[in-house]
Amino acid sequence: MIRIEAPSKPASQRLWHNARLASMAGGVAGIGIVRDGAVLVSGERIVFAGAHSELPPIDKDCEIVDCEGRWITPGLVDCHTHLVHAGNRAAEFEMRLRGATYQDIAVAGGGILSTLRATRAATLQQLIDAALPRLDALIGEGLGAIEIKSGYGLDLETERRMLQAARELGRLRRIHVHTTFLGAHALPPEMAGKADAYIDLVIGDMLPALAAEGLVDSVDGFCESIAFSPAQITRVFEAATALGLRVRLHADQLSNLHGARLAATHRALSADHLEFTDEAGAQALAEAGTVAVLLPGAYYFLREQTPPPVELLRRHGAAIALATDCNPGTSPLTSLLLAMNMAATQFRLTVEECLIGATRNAAQALGMERDIGTLESGKFADFAIWNIDDPAELVYRIGFNPLHSRIWRGR
Repeated sequence: MIRIEAPSKPASQRLWHNARLASMAGGVAGIGIVRDGAVLVSGERIVFAGAHSELPPIDKDCEIVDCEGRWITPGLVDCHTHLVHAGNRAAEFEMRLRGATYQDIAVAGGGILSTLRATRAATLQQLIDAALPRLDALIGEGLGAIEIKSGYGLDLETERRMLQAARELGRLRRIHVHTTFLGAHALPPEMAGKADAYIDLVIGDMLPALAAEGLVDSVDGFCESIAFSPAQITRVFEAATALGLRVRLHADQLSNLHGARLAATHRALSADHLEFTDEAGAQALAEAGTVAVLLPGAYYFLREQTPPPVELLRRHGAAIALATDCNPGTSPLTSLLLAMNMAATQFRLTVEECLIGATRNAAQALGMERDIGTLESGKFADFAIWNIDDPAELVYRIGFNPLHSRIWRGR
């Protein structure tokens, strides 16, 4: 049974001890293992995480929790999702099984536009109600932070409603929600053949209004032959930067339009998918500090044959993160644990790369590395306690959730 821990009494401090830690603060490839560890929390922040023998003096009224030898990791971070949407695309799944490609479905009016129609018709409450079970599934696996994109409205009213729903999810559950405006996701049907004019609406009407309302933490775009060109995405990025917003990009998923280099040029938080990224793109990501977010759920669901260039990313030292890409059409996945297993089996990532990719590097992809992603003094007390014998089990097991309890902001 999964429990969300809550303090049994007011206390100035809480101490979790008799634990084994995987702090994810162990350097480039290390996961920071501490065999006899402790985590001391004051309010919402960690004040100590390390060996019990080095624990500083604690307050007399400190509440003490015996972890009975369990493992503690940072709370997991899902840094790329389309969690808020209406409807599903199970019918398209059947089409794909009969041989239709992603492009075939999009050209036939399915794909993103199918979800657009359902999402435009949904109320704010309906969007919230539909998203909550998906969010709860992720929280139930130790998630502490999540990114949620818009992009299924493609008009101001519906994009606003999606972002409002995402914000409300963060109020209804103990989780940090990072909102991303993805107006440049696809061309809405009423703008068919008018891509440049639609980008004018995105950067002239939608983005300024939504940013002014405090609904946007970052801005994304889909740079692909079935979506928007590098020149059009550049216009979106320039508009976002002028408003003081960071950017991210769906890049090089179906072809190499040099999206990774485009993202790096604009110092994007992340470039995501990357199946067709070349060596110049991998090098550019590393040099810019742009996180390479791999999405094994979409790769699996679409039965892709070209994996992202993991060796090139390693060679150039790019930070690699993992995410579910939870969405109705190409990755209906609500398990970050399964995403880690998929990344290991499909992309040959190591256990350490998967664990860091779902914590420390995922936090960096949200621009939140100073606050979450590792167990370190000064960071938010967001962590997960697991019934496992070794951290590798979090990557190795399939369809098994070993979460014992989840701590968020010290609660």
